[in-house]
Amino acid sequence: MSDNQKETEVPQEEAVQVESPEVDVAEGELEAKLSFEDLESALVAAEAKADDAWNQMLSGKAELENARKRMERDIENARKFALEKFVGELLPVKDSLELGQQAASADGANVEKIREGVDLTLKMFCDALDKFGVTEVNPENEKFNPDLHQAMSMQESPDVAPNTVMAVFQKGLQINGRLIRPAMVVVAGPNSGGNISDDEPPAASQIDEIA
Repeated sequence: MSDNQKETEVPQEEAVQVESPEVDVAEGELEAKLSFEDLESALVAAEAKADDAWNQMLSGKAELENARKRMERDIENARKFALEKFVGELLPVKDSLELGQQAASADGANVEKIREGVDLTLKMFCDALDKFGVTEVNPENEKFNPDLHQAMSMQESPDVAPNTVMAVFQKGLQINGRLIRPAMVVVAGPNSGGNISDDEPPAASQIDEIA
């Protein structure tokens, strides 16, 4: 190889070495540009998701507030109109009482018909109470039960077993098994006749003597 050929080859190698950094810089700028576009797209997508989540949160909050208001309104209506059905059942009883009052005030009122009307009205009233779970406590001739009865006095009787309810001054009332008013009763004393009861007689604290 001649010296002239060597001299011409050297610049070519140098030219290649000079062009290489320019290509690397262009590729780096392209990658940076693509990376920035990706980040910008990701940011826009994230903002869209955040806006959607915020709108859903506001919508859920509004629905929750509306549900709370509806519940408060329903509770208030239930409190106001809880007795609506009960009153509806009692209205015929009221009408019957008014008719009976008019019949009793008329000249030449028929006592027998008035009595029949009173019996019918009482039955209507008891039926209305029964529909709503109100039952009587009428324990005459039954064993004394301090959970349902209140002993007003104690009497000895040769014909009644001890601790037996001899008479009922006032009937008690229960609503769906819950005692509203105990029955006021007279109880046979421990020295009464009849079959001896295994139950203990009412305690003194359970008896209110009638003056």
